[in-house]
Amino acid sequence: MIKPIRVVLFDLGNTLIYDKEPWENLYLRADKALWNSLQGYGLKSTPRELYGRHKTLFHLYYKLRERDLDEPGIGFVLRGLLDKHGIQLSDEDLHASLRSMYRITQANWFAEDDAAPTLEKLRQRGFRLGIVSNGADDQNTYTLIDKANLRSYFEYTVSSAAFGKRKPHPGIFHAALEHFKVPADRAVMIGDTYDADIVGAQQVGMKSIWVTRRVQKTAPRRKVQPDAVVSTLSEIPSLLSA
Repeated sequence: MIKPIRVVLFDLGNTLIYDKEPWENLYLRADKALWNSLQGYGLKSTPRELYGRHKTLFHLYYKLRERDLDEPGIGFVLRGLLDKHGIQLSDEDLHASLRSMYRITQANWFAEDDAAPTLEKLRQRGFRLGIVSNGADDQNTYTLIDKANLRSYFEYTVSSAAFGKRKPHPGIFHAALEHFKVPADRAVMIGDTYDADIVGAQQVGMKSIWVTRRVQKTAPRRKVQPDAVVSTLSEIPSLLSA
């Protein structure tokens, strides 16, 4: 007997929200905003002194993330760079500078047109909703959710920056299941990233739905297959109800 789904977990970026502009120039603009703020607080160093050969803090951070599934948070990495160079900066000033940086990138994210209608239908049908997102900054994750006017739909949200591990690490999925107090087979993960969302969910026993409209290439042939594939969020309510 197939047990009915009670909890629906969503990825955030390129699942509920999408980006419009190419990221390279935005990272450069965001890093410039970061440094304008840092230098306003008296920082005398240069980006090259802190980043070495990397263009921006984002480029450096994402390179560091390639090592494993640890998610220290971009603020922690910036603090480490400053400490390494003996640079004194208060937590308040560092936080304000990061917010200046993220204001640039936040402007490039937009809610999918069918996100809110889909979430409303799921909520009306009694599903409990959550977000499990790979994000380098926890506050930025919540800001993006609020910018899309989606926070009211979700009972629970966890970012990898807050948890300390990134999808597909099983711990971040178990954290969500623990909150909802449901076994894995009563929950489904919905997302666009094959390894993080589909493989990650299924390795802990959850169902998975792959949303492909923002996927630029198909997943390689592997033993792990999603339980369903959809091109839009609007397909999900009838799929789960069935």
